[in-house]
Amino acid sequence: MGKKDGRRFLPILTTIFFLVLFLNITGIVPGFNIAGSSVSGIPLVLAVVSYITFIYAGLKKHPGAFLKNSLFPSGVPKAFYIVVTPIELLSTFVLRPVTLTLRLLMNMIVGHLLLVLLFSATHFFVLGVGQWYGYVGGAGTLAFGIAFSLFEILVAVLQAYVFTLLTAVYLQLALAEEH
Repeated sequence: MGKKDGRRFLPILTTIFFLVLFLNITGIVPGFNIAGSSVSGIPLVLAVVSYITFIYAGLKKHPGAFLKNSLFPSGVPKAFYIVVTPIELLSTFVLRPVTLTLRLLMNMIVGHLLLVLLFSATHFFVLGVGQWYGYVGGAGTLAFGIAFSLFEILVAVLQAYVFTLLTAVYLQLALAEEH
């Protein structure tokens, strides 16, 4: 993004990173047990903020050319604009916030469901079966639950990083000189 634009958008990118990170970490904290970003509203709001920032940056830097160059990329023969323009409209202005939302939401839901299944299996094996083989199965699922809890910390950090990085990439695309 460069020094100037990087400093300009650093507060929003930092806020997005730490907000996503802390909301993701709550999914493995005992007592909270659900990541704030595994509820559909939070990733949607973050994606809308990212999208609005992307549109704002593009319109501010290239007021007359941003939308035109986004929908009608240079170097494409004019006859192909009939095909290319709807694809660009869909991918740039519709699917971008949807994919940001779904990527974060689904990764956190799946991780949480996996932990719930493992710890529920531990409960079943230890208290439901009650025999020696139930204790062995419970010990195994408990070990996997603890291992996946540590893995969930890594996933929480990576999801915060990926969401922030994609927002920065979208901003860079909006600020690029070919617009």
